[in-house]
Amino acid sequence: MIRRRTAINLAMGLPLAAGLAASLDAVAQTKKDTLVLAMTLEPPGLDPTAGAAAAIGEVVHYNLFETLTKIGADSTISPLLAQRWTVTPDNKTWAFHLRPGLKFHNGEPCNAGIGVRTGAFDRPAAADSTNKDKAVFSNIVNLSATDDLTLVITLKNTNPDFLFQIGQATAVIVEPKSAATNNTQPVGTGPFKLESWAKGSAIVLARWDGYRDAKAVALRRVTLRFISDASAQVAALMAGDVDMFPRVSAARSLAQLRADKRFQVLVGGSRAKTIVAINNKKRPLDDVRVRRAIACAIDRQQVIDGVAEGFGKPIGSFYVPSAPGYVDLTAVNAYNPDKARALLKEAGITTPLELSLKLPPTPYARQGGEVIAAMLAKVGIVAKQESVEWAQWLSNVYGQKAYDLTIISHVEPLDFGNFARPGYYWNYESPKFNALWAKINATADTPTRLKMMGEAQRLVADDAVAAYLYQPTWITVANARLKGLWREMPIFANDLAALSWG
Repeated sequence: MIRRRTAINLAMGLPLAAGLAASLDAVAQTKKDTLVLAMTLEPPGLDPTAGAAAAIGEVVHYNLFETLTKIGADSTISPLLAQRWTVTPDNKTWAFHLRPGLKFHNGEPCNAGIGVRTGAFDRPAAADSTNKDKAVFSNIVNLSATDDLTLVITLKNTNPDFLFQIGQATAVIVEPKSAATNNTQPVGTGPFKLESWAKGSAIVLARWDGYRDAKAVALRRVTLRFISDASAQVAALMAGDVDMFPRVSAARSLAQLRADKRFQVLVGGSRAKTIVAINNKKRPLDDVRVRRAIACAIDRQQVIDGVAEGFGKPIGSFYVPSAPGYVDLTAVNAYNPDKARALLKEAGITTPLELSLKLPPTPYARQGGEVIAAMLAKVGIVAKQESVEWAQWLSNVYGQKAYDLTIISHVEPLDFGNFARPGYYWNYESPKFNALWAKINATADTPTRLKMMGEAQRLVADDAVAAYLYQPTWITVANARLKGLWREMPIFANDLAALSWG
């Protein structure tokens, strides 16, 4: 092709350099600017301030909606809507200085009063708020916009994680008038807008030309597909139907994918905790001996090997080895079938004990259900597996607490406070834990705080609130030419504006 174009250029009397330049320009103009990204679960809506599903943030976080701060793949905090900030010596009063000229997708200005204060920090702390991080916003005692570009936030208790927490999806800035319809018609300040949503199939995002740095966004359009079956996930990658699959269930096909030069394979850590959640108020699960028996019946390493192909680390509490203040509690309620049987007998349980085991559509849950049910059967517990769709799980299990046992991965890095959260889906109520958590939140000294975090980890391990299984290791498979991917994943986010084709 180059030879033919060169001959034509010479015949027309065009300089050779000009012909080559024109060819290069043509190539540059046709550089790929679209992406197909796959996700395991479809989000139930698109408002992360009102829903608990991590899949919401996978779509909208840093793409449609933005936050004051930005969390990086290495967990560092950088400016986003706030270009800088200051804090008083007591670490309670923060002044955030916003970028000038910010605006929402609908053209409304985003400033310290209109967008940030009313759209992000008043609503989550309201009495009727369904924000899963409501406790973070309830700790705010005063909000004031000293001018259009300066928001001052005063906290009741010092919070060393505050900058991280306001970079999470639950703290996104929304246009106040759009709040009621953001679930289906999101209006944010991000580099992309919602183009379409074919329920059950795909969401399409289009680059927003009104974005403050639109020229730096390489992708013009992104299609997000939903593929829950592990085999179908790998098949879509191999067929070239998908360019990128973060957190893919491809452990069993990893050698094949690594050997294929079309792909890049990234394996990174997480702050996620995969557990068998237990309804602590359902009889006989309200007896700690029964909950401990369930935990003792499960061989964590066998679950990791059989379900995650070895990609995970055993945990003994709701905390992971990479988190500050981690205490190894895997010896608490460790695998011991004889002890499990003895605990059931001590609790007066006549076996077989029948319990429901609700399984959401994630591969780790469906495959894990088979493995764990077989283990429980050996101690006299019949776990009746029931596969449910994601919307059913969110509504019936998480919302209505209509379950005995369920397998789920909690992916948020700073969610230990859920044990003190009234009415949370695992129905755990402990005045002792609540008092300890309040003390932790009121403590500014880091070593003292981390020591108490160790006490909190031990308490929920001893109480066997759940059967704690493992910390997942996430696998991302993508086209080898794609740049800007995250390896480590402290939060569930797909930063689409950082991606480009090489």
